[in-house]
Amino acid sequence: MAEANWYVVHTYSGYENKVKANIEKTIENRHLEEEILEVRVPIEEVSEIKNGVQKQVQRKMFPGYVLINMVMNDDTWYVVRNTRGVTGFVGPGSKPVPLTEAEMRPLGINQDHVVVDFAEGDSIVVIGGVWKDTIGVVQSMNQSKQSVTINVDLFGRETPVEISFADIKKCM
Repeated sequence: MAEANWYVVHTYSGYENKVKANIEKTIENRHLEEEILEVRVPIEEVSEIKNGVQKQVQRKMFPGYVLINMVMNDDTWYVVRNTRGVTGFVGPGSKPVPLTEAEMRPLGINQDHVVVDFAEGDSIVVIGGVWKDTIGVVQSMNQSKQSVTINVDLFGRETPVEISFADIKKCM
């Protein structure tokens, strides 16, 4: 199988999240999970002062662009290129150019694969992110996305949540 790379897709401004959702739906419908691994809209935390009050807000790093980690072939190119809201891949002509390692570094997207010491059914504790200090049982693992799905108690219901390998550790 060919190697997956990160590509940049140009979208209509303001349609980044819609394009991300449309591509993810198409991946699910056409069973392209092994070829299109991840779709991201890079965001950054910035401080804004409005009416004398400072608050943290999330802002798109590159308005009008979406990053896609995928194996480039005719099928994946066609699916992404013909998604509503996509105007094209970034690159000369119709040939998409993958991002280099140096271009990926400042985006905070590391392509290192994390080796984990837990498996499905093991108890883990979340050590970072929104669900910090939550304990859960691994329901499923996604090696390509480097994440696990655990059930958390949300409003009295068991709700599946996807968490990055980097934000969890095995319970001792």
